[in-house]
Amino acid sequence: MNPSRLFTASCAALITTAMSFAIRGGATGDWVTQFNLSNEQAGWVNGTAFWGFTLAMMFGGPLVDSLGFKRILSIAFFGHLAGILLTIFAWDFWSLFVGTLLFGIANGSVEAACNPLVATLYPKDQTTKLNHFHVWFPGGIVIGGLLAYVFAEKLHLGWKAQFATMLIPLAAYGSMFFSGNQQMPQTERVQRGESTGSMFKACLAPAFLLMVGCMLLTAATELGSGQWIPNILSHAGVSGILVLVMINGIMAVGRMFAGPFVHKLSPIGMLVLSAILSTLGLYAMSHATGSMLFAAAAIFAFGVCFFWPTMVGFVSENFPKTGALGMAIIGGAGMLSVSIVLPIIGRWYDNGIALRTPAGVTLSGSALADVQAAAGLHALGNVAVLPAALTIIFILIAVLRKKPAAA
Repeated sequence: MNPSRLFTASCAALITTAMSFAIRGGATGDWVTQFNLSNEQAGWVNGTAFWGFTLAMMFGGPLVDSLGFKRILSIAFFGHLAGILLTIFAWDFWSLFVGTLLFGIANGSVEAACNPLVATLYPKDQTTKLNHFHVWFPGGIVIGGLLAYVFAEKLHLGWKAQFATMLIPLAAYGSMFFSGNQQMPQTERVQRGESTGSMFKACLAPAFLLMVGCMLLTAATELGSGQWIPNILSHAGVSGILVLVMINGIMAVGRMFAGPFVHKLSPIGMLVLSAILSTLGLYAMSHATGSMLFAAAAIFAFGVCFFWPTMVGFVSENFPKTGALGMAIIGGAGMLSVSIVLPIIGRWYDNGIALRTPAGVTLSGSALADVQAAAGLHALGNVAVLPAALTIIFILIAVLRKKPAAA
């Protein structure tokens, strides 16, 4: 077994997953035009990646212990390959929908296998190493976002060519995981000899279920907003895809240096700070114009930077008996919430445009762009209620954790 190779392969798999978020976000506007979709329909297409992700994690998480990491990762590899090809050759709403669903199942299989794999490889430093692993989610979005920008603006190549670039990291992680008779470890729970029944029982603990509820809100804040930012900000006088690249560049750097933050603030302290900054960032973005959108987006980026890996690490460290299933439930809940919030944001976006358009008038050019920008930014501002609620919840958890136990 080669832990370094397995960790690198996990990162390459996460890059493939993340590139799809950026490239799909940049392609949404083209899909609306090419396939005659409404913004809500586009939200449903993008959303299916998230509930496909949830399906894979809910079924794959409990099976990691029995089937092993390699079989789950095989599902990821072939799902990614099929999803990329079907999306490239899509011809209508439903072919886009199914291609995105397959990609979502593959993405969920990556998370279902790689989160417990990294935790198993580095049992003494799980939160920090999971942050290092999750560097490559924003890192992959930066790669995908820059490719989308260069392909569209400089090379004048469309979204199909952009999707084809994901075959490169796909081939890389397939080679590292499956060639040379690569050996993989058993999961932590199997190594400890804990029963499947104890794992399911641990996942019903009220404190764990509270964290699942929090994950619904953290993921919707981070990824629900992130999927719409390129489309919305492109109408606001800035390059939406470059704003997305900046956000994820900040996130990647932050996660790379997560260790000192974890030791200084503690995981729950990081979550409190993240919720506060996310609220401020979304609120500021909804009221910003021009270059100030970059500043507001930077605040948002610092906010969502540690959400996902810290939630996974917090659960792994504080609820170890939940095993791979606990990580799968946390990740699946997060993606499920995004699949729900994406079309809701799309509906807010459509309704905002309708409210700002005079009856009987067909807007075009700069007038239409102004209305789309105002409606879209207002929709992002509506999302700020989620991290605002999280701020209160995380503060209460922090206070209760510090409270001395009764004698």
